[in-house]
Amino acid sequence: MEGIDGHSAACCNIPPTLGGLKTYVTGSVSAKKAILVIYDFFGFFPQTIQGADILAASEEYQVFMPDFFEGRPADIAWYPPVTEEQKSALYSWFPPRVPETGVAKIPKVLTEVESVYEKKDWAALGFCWGGKVVALTSGADTRWKVSAQSHPGMLDAADGAKVTIPMCVLGSEEEKAEDLVAFGNALKVEKHIERFDDQLHGWMSARADLEDENVRGEYERGYKTVLEFFGKHF
Repeated sequence: MEGIDGHSAACCNIPPTLGGLKTYVTGSVSAKKAILVIYDFFGFFPQTIQGADILAASEEYQVFMPDFFEGRPADIAWYPPVTEEQKSALYSWFPPRVPETGVAKIPKVLTEVESVYEKKDWAALGFCWGGKVVALTSGADTRWKVSAQSHPGMLDAADGAKVTIPMCVLGSEEEKAEDLVAFGNALKVEKHIERFDDQLHGWMSARADLEDENVRGEYERGYKTVLEFFGKHF
């Protein structure tokens, strides 16, 4: 397992299909705990894959990142949507891929993972779109023992009020501070709420500029924060 300057060997292999979705798998096969990583609009990006490797590096977790968009992620050139062309492209891409479509795919993925790799205790980490999926699946009857969102998308305090497990929420400068506070106040569980005030939406996934020393440091700190929270509550 390599560190932040490289990926694990898993990134060089053909990803298995689990629950009908190609899935990036990294970490110890013998791990009893697993993390489902739910990516952002931009799908399998190197920075997001590297983050999965960081989560798996301790060998305490096996990490699974399914391709929920089935090979058709949003183009990162569309974001932020400033021009009419960018807006049209992003806003037409989104309706068939609302977060509820991700929610619906998760049970089949987990069932097939456990048929191949044995039963796991689960945590979940989602970025932007994936954060909303995590929020929607962290309520009653959740499979997660603990969950986390980074630069969460569509943050809604009403979702927070339904969460039944410990949750970590890491915001960026682009989420409204009052929305992050409202979500945190709605959580009635163990929680860690933190805003990375100088980081772009996406600093832990596809939009992370790891050539920038500050971004790289906060990217690492973000993953360390998630792992510490999971270690405490999972």
